Amino acid sequence: MRWLRYEADAGSVWCYRGCRSRRSRWRPVCRVFDDAKRRRLRDVKFLVPVIPKTFYAAGLNYAEHVTEMAKKRGEEPNIPPNADIGYRANNALIAHGENIVIPKDAGELVQYEAELVAVIGTKAKHLSESEALSCVLGWTIGNDMSERTWQRGDRTLWRAKNTDTFKPMGPWIETDFDLDAAVTIVRVNDEVTDNSAPTT
Repeated sequence: MRWLRYEADAGSVWCYRGCRSRRSRWRPVCRVFDDAKRRRLRDVKFLVPVIPKTFYAAGLNYAEHVTEMAKKRGEEPNIPPNADIGYRANNALIAHGENIVIPKDAGELVQYEAELVAVIGTKAKHLSESEALSCVLGWTIGNDMSERTWQRGDRTLWRAKNTDTFKPMGPWIETDFDLDAAVTIVRVNDEVTDNSAPTT
């Protein structure tokens, strides 16, 4: 099943694609509006698929990517035993197809990085590792933009990671998703620049 948000005359609209029933065992992440009109995807303006109350990012969780980047620098890969968890800000979120705006005072080293985004669909706490994925509603794609000069020089990652428009997300939430078979592919001007499997 796919959940997506798009702009319509009366505001934002949630719609489902590829499901047999309007019912779901998950409570939607916001109220579902149905304007009873069929629209082609190419004719709608996508919105960010979800506006999270809490927005985390797990750093260094693509082992293949870390290894590849270390080899390019002529270094041994240094994969930490645990992911580096940090907050991200909603002001940085933009939808599929919107433009990333690089600030005038940014340095030359502004980089993109594709991320697999887990959308949590139910409250949970004190889960075991085997239970962790039971609260995931679905998955989408994100772009983790970073201004590396600020990242190295500032005391925190706040500005480097959370500048307006630095977190594109979408276009939709995919609930039928094989995480073990997932591959994240980055294309720039139709050229593949990264092809990595997330570490689970």
